[in-house]
Amino acid sequence: MFSIEEIINATKANVLKKELDKGSFEISTDTRTIGEGQIYLPLKGPNFDGEDFIPQAIDNGAAGYFTKRDYILENSKLVLQVSDCLRAYLDLAKYYKTKINPKTIAITGSSGKTTTKEMMASVMSEAFKTHKTEMNFNNEIGLCKTILSMPEDTEVLVLEMGMRGFGEIDFLSSYANPDVALITNVGTAHIGRLGSRANIARAKCEIKNYLNDNGVFIAPNDELIKNNVQDGIFINPEDAEIIERRIGFTAFNYKGFRYELNIEGDYNVQNALGVIEAAKFLGISEEKIADGLRKFTPVGNRWDVREIKGYKIINDSYNANPDSMLAVIKTVMQNYDKPILFVLGNMGELGKDEVLYHQKVGIFLSDSITDGVSVVTVGDLAHEISDVLNNIGKTSPNFETNEDAAKYILDNVPVGTTIILKASHSMQFEKILDYLKR
Repeated sequence: MFSIEEIINATKANVLKKELDKGSFEISTDTRTIGEGQIYLPLKGPNFDGEDFIPQAIDNGAAGYFTKRDYILENSKLVLQVSDCLRAYLDLAKYYKTKINPKTIAITGSSGKTTTKEMMASVMSEAFKTHKTEMNFNNEIGLCKTILSMPEDTEVLVLEMGMRGFGEIDFLSSYANPDVALITNVGTAHIGRLGSRANIARAKCEIKNYLNDNGVFIAPNDELIKNNVQDGIFINPEDAEIIERRIGFTAFNYKGFRYELNIEGDYNVQNALGVIEAAKFLGISEEKIADGLRKFTPVGNRWDVREIKGYKIINDSYNANPDSMLAVIKTVMQNYDKPILFVLGNMGELGKDEVLYHQKVGIFLSDSITDGVSVVTVGDLAHEISDVLNNIGKTSPNFETNEDAAKYILDNVPVGTTIILKASHSMQFEKILDYLKR
C-alpha cells in the first residue's frame, strides 16, 4: 500500500492529473484482475502494449494510471507520466522493500534455483515471517510482483533470480540489495548464449555486486566462481556424508548434525547445504533448519511422482541441461528398482555444441544402463542420445511427438515400470502424462 505522495516520489512521476489526496493504494499491472481504487501501471510485452488497455483499467475500477504519453482520461482521478513504466515498477518495488526492510536472500544458478528457493523459504519460515518468489517468476517483472506482494510484517524475503546473459543478475541485484547472495551451481544452462562455463560463472557472480556490507556470499567451491569472488562461504559437497538413500528420502550428516530431505538426489543435498549456511548466517538453530528441510516439498514439474495406469511416473521436465539430466539419471539408478524407462527430450539453449551435449548423455547412458533399464527419446536433438545407444546395440526408439512416445509406452512398456520424464520445458512433456491418462 502506498500513499499518493509515496507513489509520486518513488517514481519521480510528472503529475498530469491529481484529484486524489488521501488513502492507500495498490499497484496493478493486469486489467483483468484490477481492483477498485488500484493504480494501473501498464507494461509492454512482445505482443502487446499495456497502455492500450488504460481505458479498460479505468472502466474496471482503477483510480488512476501511469502513462508515457500525454494521455488524460476524464474519468480518471490520477494520471502520472513517466519515461519508462517498467522502471517506475522497479522503483516502486525498491521503495517498498526499503520501507519494509526484510533480510533479503537472492538465489541464482544454472539449475536448482527454484528448488533451493523453496527449501530456503521452508527453513526461514521456521524462525521468521517469510515471503518468497512464486513459481519461477525470476525476471525483473517477477521481482517487482514478489516484492510488492510482500506483507508488511515480512522479516525475510527470498528472491529467485534468473538470467540469460551478462548484466541481468547485476540489474536485479541492484534492486534487491541482498543480505545473502547464493549461487546453486555453474552448469551448462544458457551456454549457447554465453559461450563457456567461465562466462556463465562471471554472469552468475554479478549477484554479489550489490550485496549489503554485512552480507554473505555463498556458492559451491568451484574455481570458476572463485576466479570472480574470493570471499564468502564456499560449499564442498564432500563435507556432507549421505547416510541413507531411498525413494522419496535422503538423510545426511553435515558439520556434526543430521538433516533429512523428503526427496532423492545428491544434487538436492548440495542445494540444502547452501540453505543450511544461509540459515546459520541469519542465526537459525540447526534443529529448526532440520525441521524446515524436512517439511520441504518440490513444486511444479520438479520430481512430481504420480501413478498412472499402473506406471510410477516421475515428471522432472520443468527444465533440462546436461548437468541436471545426468544428475536425474544417477539419482534414479541409485534409488529405484527396475524396470526403469527414461523418456528424454531435447535440451535447449546449448549453442553450437548442442549435438555434442546430447551425445554425451547417450555415452553416459551407454556406460551405466543395465538389464531392466531402457531409454526412449523425443525430438530431433534427443535423437542423438538414441543414436549413441542404438550404435552399441542398446535399442532406443526416437519419436517426433509426445503422443507417439505415449502410445509406445502403452503398447510396449510393462505395467509396474518406473518412468522418468526429463526434457526442457519447451518439449511440453506434461502432454505425455495427458496422453497416458486418456
